[in-house]
Amino acid sequence: MSQETRDPAPRPTSDNQSSSYIPADKDTEFLQRDELRPIRIGLELLKPELIQKEEQIESTIVVFGSARLHEPAVAKQALQQAEAEAARTRNDPACRQKAAIAKRQLELAAYYDVAREFSRLVSSTCQIDGRCDYVVVTGGGPGIMEAANRGAADVQAKSIGLNITLPHEQYPNPYITPRLSFQFRYFAIRKMHFLIRAKALVAFPGGFGTLDELFETLTLLQTGKTDKVIVVLVGRDFWEQLINWQLLVDCGLIAQTDLDLFHYAETAQEIWDLIAHHNGVPNP
Repeated sequence: MSQETRDPAPRPTSDNQSSSYIPADKDTEFLQRDELRPIRIGLELLKPELIQKEEQIESTIVVFGSARLHEPAVAKQALQQAEAEAARTRNDPACRQKAAIAKRQLELAAYYDVAREFSRLVSSTCQIDGRCDYVVVTGGGPGIMEAANRGAADVQAKSIGLNITLPHEQYPNPYITPRLSFQFRYFAIRKMHFLIRAKALVAFPGGFGTLDELFETLTLLQTGKTDKVIVVLVGRDFWEQLINWQLLVDCGLIAQTDLDLFHYAETAQEIWDLIAHHNGVPNP
């Protein structure tokens, strides 16, 4: 058979095409390989950065706190249900413990309102005339994070949510500005985005996640890796019961001056006054 009459090579089709033929940037299975981790990390750092620049986000305030603390009305209802269940099963220690926890959570629920009021205050003060300064950023979840995003939404201001993929399903709260709602795969990159533009970290009562971000920020301040962030702990009684700061000093594990790396506040106005004073913001 002559070359002119030879059958042409078959063109690749969806039936016979190998994955090797897919362009690398469109091959999602290829992008999930372990060897591509550095590329994924770079993309995860870059995408939120570019979007925040497009949205003209100049500076942020990080608000952390428990995902398990709800607004007072919801917490009150949870307590009533827990107490009713404990009354039905008087000999069940688990039910009694659940009721005791619900009672404490109702006491802490006041911080939901403080977080919401603070976000409303700072957003209405700083997001004016097209400026996007001191934009509230949270972990994007429920509880105190929801309250902070909600406060910004109350005054039609922008707020950011940095969610994280976890083994159990979770969803961003509905108050985040949609274009500023991000999902991360890597905790380390998420942490970087919390602090890239941060002028303050406001920590409400919370669990491991709150403590993780708090101590990382305090370490950066202590070691001089950053000096631009003011740390405000909301609820002095809670924090001083939780952490014996003076013990660290007395054991020589931190310096007495390290206790100046954070401040206490109780109200939304007190939080903002500390932040405004630290950053030289006019505060009428």
